[in-house]
Order: sequence, then structure tokens, then C-alpha cells
Amino acid sequence: MDYTLQFGQVWPFLPRLLDGALLSLQIALLAFCGGLFIGTALASVKAFGPVWARRLINAYVVFFTNTPQLVQIYFLFFALPDAGILLSPYAAVLIGMTLNAGAYLTEIQRAGFESRRQSEMEAAEVLGFNRLQQIRYVVLPHVARVLFPPLSNHFILMTLGTSMAAIFGVEELTGQALNVNAQTFRSIEVFTLTGLIYIVLTLIASVALGLLGKFAFRARMRLA
Repeated sequence: MDYTLQFGQVWPFLPRLLDGALLSLQIALLAFCGGLFIGTALASVKAFGPVWARRLINAYVVFFTNTPQLVQIYFLFFALPDAGILLSPYAAVLIGMTLNAGAYLTEIQRAGFESRRQSEMEAAEVLGFNRLQQIRYVVLPHVARVLFPPLSNHFILMTLGTSMAAIFGVEELTGQALNVNAQTFRSIEVFTLTGLIYIVLTLIASVALGLLGKFAFRARMRLA
């Protein structure tokens, strides 16, 4: 194979790739925060709510954890217009990733809720805490400390998963890489550089989350 690496043709496009990396991080962060809100609310209901509500939540979790995330986004982007609901590619990807994350984070946090100490709940009841106050002041601090490592890992996976947004024309990191490749035809150089940016991006996120978990929640974190 007569192929000469020419990274010089790709370096001028580095700012575009970095802009795409920032967009990838933005999508992952927004979807994770939305999913975390959904997961916290639904995990609370699964732990303390009525039976009928738990069954509805179980149906939501089963659907979104047993179908591909890409298919879910396809449904939002291609099927909803038949019902008169038009979503931009960015909105479809963000909503799809948020709903998917909500299902997984519900199950992750449910495990944290179930690991709470019954003695602490009984002490809160003696002090006159209502159910919402018990969740706010007793359960959530415990969940934050215990579950911060797996939640952080899920955020990293979501950051890498934003690459599927390129299929819908969103110019995140992979989308920008495809555009640069179409202009330069230097596939090896473009995607090598893209892979390195993903590595740096996830390492920075891992270290930042590790420091946050260690000092804010006293979680046992391994810094990358």
C-alpha cells in the first residue's frame, strides 16, 4: 500500500474538530442532567410510590433499556413528523439521549435508594421529617456519595455516544470529522486525530468528575 501520512493537510481543520468536541460535551451534559432529573424523580417513586406508579415506571425503563438508543432517536426524528411533531436533528438527539439516560439512571439510583439505612430513615421520622424531607436530607446525600462513581461512568459513555448524532447531521465531533474527511480525503489522519480528541475529552471529564466526587461528595473516585 502506497500511502503517505500527511497530517499537515488536516491540522488547519483542528479548530472545527474542537468546536465539534465542545458540542459533543454540551449534548452529553444536557442529556445527562435531564436524565439525572428524570432518574432521581422516578427512583424516588419506585422506592416510596404506589404500586400502579411503579408499574408505569417499570414499563418506561424496560422499553428504553431494551431498545437501541439509535432506534429511539430515529422514531423521534422520522416517525413523529407523521403525527405533526417536527424536531430538529439537535432536538431529536438531545431528547432521545435524555429519555434513554433517564431510564438507565432510574435503575442506577434505585439501587442507591435501596441501599439506604433503615435506621437513618427511622431517625428522620422521629425528628418529624416528612417523606420529601427524608428523601432530600437523608436519602439523596447517601445516594450521591455511593452512586457518584457509576453515574460518572455513565456520563463518559454518553459523551462517547454523542457520535451517533452525526447520522442526523449534527456537527458534533464525529460529524465535523466526516465533513473534514469529505474535504481532504485523508481518512487515516482525520479519524486518528478525532480519536485522540475523544481520548483527551474523556480523560479531562474523568479527572474533573473524580475531583468533584472526591471533594464534594466524599465518594471513592479513581482519578484517570
